[in-house]
Formats: sequence, C-alpha cells, structure tokens
Amino acid sequence: MAIMIPAGNRGIPLKSRRWLIYVAIATLLVMLMAATAFFASSAGQHAYTEVRARSPQTLLRYAQRRLEGHEVLEWLLLPGLRALRARIEREPPPGPLPTLGKGQQLKQIAPPATGRGHVVRVDTAAAIAEVLLEARPGTHIVIAPGHYRFEKTLRLGQNGRASAPITVTAIVPGTVRLDFSQEEGILVDRPHWIFENLNIRGICARQRDCEHAFHVVGAGAFTALLNNHLQDFNAHIKVNGLNGEWPDHGLVAFNTLTNTAVRHTDRPVVTLDLVGANQWRVQDNLVTNFAKVGGHGVAYGLFMKGASEGGRIERNLVVCSQAGMSDPGERVGISFGGGGTDPVACRTDGCRAFEHRQGLAANNIVAHCNDAGIDVNHASQVVLAHNTLINTAGFSIRGGSMQARLFGNVYEGGISAFGETAPALQLNMEIAGAAMFTNPDLLLLDWFELPQSIPLPSFVTNDFTNTPRQMHTLPGALERGSRAKSKNMPGN
Repeated sequence: MAIMIPAGNRGIPLKSRRWLIYVAIATLLVMLMAATAFFASSAGQHAYTEVRARSPQTLLRYAQRRLEGHEVLEWLLLPGLRALRARIEREPPPGPLPTLGKGQQLKQIAPPATGRGHVVRVDTAAAIAEVLLEARPGTHIVIAPGHYRFEKTLRLGQNGRASAPITVTAIVPGTVRLDFSQEEGILVDRPHWIFENLNIRGICARQRDCEHAFHVVGAGAFTALLNNHLQDFNAHIKVNGLNGEWPDHGLVAFNTLTNTAVRHTDRPVVTLDLVGANQWRVQDNLVTNFAKVGGHGVAYGLFMKGASEGGRIERNLVVCSQAGMSDPGERVGISFGGGGTDPVACRTDGCRAFEHRQGLAANNIVAHCNDAGIDVNHASQVVLAHNTLINTAGFSIRGGSMQARLFGNVYEGGISAFGETAPALQLNMEIAGAAMFTNPDLLLLDWFELPQSIPLPSFVTNDFTNTPRQMHTLPGALERGSRAKSKNMPGN
C-alpha cells in the first residue's frame, strides 16, 4: 500500500513524489541559471531596479499568485513563503486595540459654526425624512433617542448658510441609530449642512448594495460630518461632483468608520472615497477593518483623487486589520490618488496632470496594513509629515508622482518609489518597531529611548493629540507617548 502525502485535496504516492522532487529541483536549477543570465543583461538590471522598489509584502503576494496551479512548486515553496509572509506581516495582537482618543467621542464636540436657531425635535423615521426636506437655514434638527430604519435615500430640501447652517444631531452621542437598507443613506446636495453624534449602520441583505452612509455631491459644499459612528458600508462617505458643481470645503472629524466583516463586492471599498472635491479636512477619525473579496481585491482606508486639491488628512488613527493580516486582498491605509480615476469623473483635464495636488497627510498613525501605510499615486506637491507607520509596507510613491516630500516620519516597511522623479526625503526614521516602542503592535508607542529631535516644520505645529509641538520636536506622530489613552476599539 502506497504511503500518501497530502497535496491540496489529493495524495501523491511516495514513489511518484521522489521523481517529482527531482524534476522540481532540476527545474529550479534551470530557472536559477536563466535568472542569473537575465539579471546580467541591461533588461535584467532594469528589472532588478524595479524589484528593489517593491515592498517585500508586494513581492511575496506576487510570488504566491505565480505559484497557483503549479502543484509541485506549491508543495515545495508555499510553506516557506507563508512563513516568511507571516514574519513580515505580523498578526495584530488578539483583543481590542486602544483608540488613542480618536473616533466618535462620548461627549458632544464643539460645532464648527454659529447660527443655530429654530429647534425641531423628531421621533419617527417619517418625521426625520420630512424635516430634512423642510428645514430652513439655522434649523437645529434634534432626533430623539431611538432606533430608526430606512429603505429609501434621505434627501435634503434647502440650503444652509455659512452664518446659519442646518444641523442634524443627537444630543447624546450613540443614542440615535439609523439603519439603512438602501444603496445611499443620506444624499447631501445642499451646502452648509452639519450631521453630528449619529450612529448609522448598513443592513443590506447583500453587502454590495449598502454603498454609502453619506453621499456628498455637487452643490453640497461646506458639509461637516462630526462625531458619528458609520458601520458596514462599502464607501461610508462618498464625495464627488455633479453637473459641473463640486462639494468643496468639507470637514470629517472625530468619526468612527468601520466594518464588522470583509466586504464581498466588486465595488470600491474605502471609508472615505473623495473624487474631485477641493480643500477637505479629515481629522481625528478612527478608521478600522476595511477589506474586500471581489474585484481587484484592494481596499483603502481614506483616499482623495479625481484631480482634487488641497486636502488635509491629519491626526487620524487608521488600523487596516485587527485580524487576518495575510488574508486575501490588499489593504492600504491612506492614499492621495487611490487606484486612479475614470477620466470622465475627474474635475479637470481627465486627471492627466494629477490625481491630487498640494495635499498634506500629517500626524497620522497607520497600523497593521498588508500593503502601503501611506500611498501617493500620480499626485503632485504632496507632503507626508510626522506620520507613524507600524506593521505596514511603508510608503509607496508611484504613478509619476511629482514633488512628493516626506518629512519627519517614523515607519516600518521602507519607502518604495517608482518612476523617474524621486521624492524629497528629510529627517525620516526607519525603525524596527519592537526595538523602539513599548509595544507597537498594541499601539503603545512610548519610546524606549528618545530619538534625536528635529526642527519643527512650519506646516506642522501640533502632534497626533493636537498638542503643540516644541521648536525641536520628535519625529513621528507623537510628541510624547500613547500610554495615557486607554479606551479600546471594538474587535471584529
């Protein structure tokens, strides 16, 4: 009776296995000789340069894909590749991670504008839909504590004003829950609306059908989304133009943007999907657990693209995965450019010149991403400053990005730069996290030994906690450590 050795779902007899091993070894030797000859050529030298620009995570995923379907090579090489990948992509520790003070707060945060006047209180789903259509500038819509379910997109009827915005709020954060089973939750196509302290959840039978909690379009300029908890959408916040109008000058602050499961969809998965809108500020948010199976398999935490300009992504905590680091699909933390934009959706010139220009990503902490922590794709004059990247593939500068500047960052994973224009690198610090911080995988980022201080740049005055920095400050997101922040984010 032949001894059987498992190989996928079938066994290979021991005698057959021996000659397969001989063939595999011979094949590997031939491949090695061919590779040696290739890399000695000019084309090989170019390929070698390109390979060196890729992160180890990217190369390992590519190698695994190339081995698929080659049974013997899979049997020989996949165990080693998986072990190496598990070493490079450290599995996050079990249990909840600290929020470090980011995301929805238990108390109401200060509003961004004055002028709140007439108060309207509502306590039914029908009344909420009606008042959104009827509210006038200065109206303060207060939703009573409760659980409200909607099956049709909620629409707005009137414009707010800079001096008299229209506000939709729960007095106590977390006491109002809106469940959406429609593709778009709230369509924001009017200026100067504020939504705050709301808990919104997608409950579609098919995940692909719950697209957005908020869709900000066209004339919806000066929208403010404050202190909300948005859960289980493909793109929790979608921002784009409509009929030649663009919803500029938005604010997304102190929101929790998360999913409870991997999204099974071919649609984009990204908690903030901003296309073509200018001068948006994205600050102090908690972004977690975004992953997809379907389509190209790439999910993002936050991105700005579509020939947008002047975006500021600051003081956010982005945790791509709280478990399953090496599960299928790629997770990217923050991106200027994303995966590119269909030319017809771009604000100007089909995005030929840039996907985003003059953006700033500063004082963010990005952790546990199996792809880039921060990505720049076909962007111009982007500054990445004082960010801390833990257990990610580091920085990726690609797509012909021009005049990218990296200043004072602390990172694991390296800097991958593709194309002819190299980024400007100043006072960045590559680390082995466990040797530098108390427990980086648990987001305990107290230094064992303080690094050398660096000059304070004019464009970054505060740190991750919004504490003013000293004239000679520490690299990375934190001027001090993170141990004082003890509240934990929920697990999967």
